[in-house]
Amino acid sequence: MDNMASYISIDPEIRFGKPCIKGTRIAVTDILLWLASGMSNKEILDDYPILEDSHIRAALHFAADRESFIKIIPTTNVDPAIA
Repeated sequence: MDNMASYISIDPEIRFGKPCIKGTRIAVTDILLWLASGMSNKEILDDYPILEDSHIRAALHFAADRESFIKIIPTTNVDPAIA
């Protein structure tokens, strides 16, 4: 999704700066939690008519993109038997 940024905004005045769907107060986290709870895209769109399918995809893309930046840094005191 090339224009993901056109769907997501981060504004410290809205939802304490959580990434949200532009023009709404619906956070990316909200969408991810709804999906994780088992809601279908159709159920989300029915419950929140302001959203479009592209917003759900943008939220997923945003989360996946952020996940790619997370790095695991091993500590020096890691027990190899546990790892």
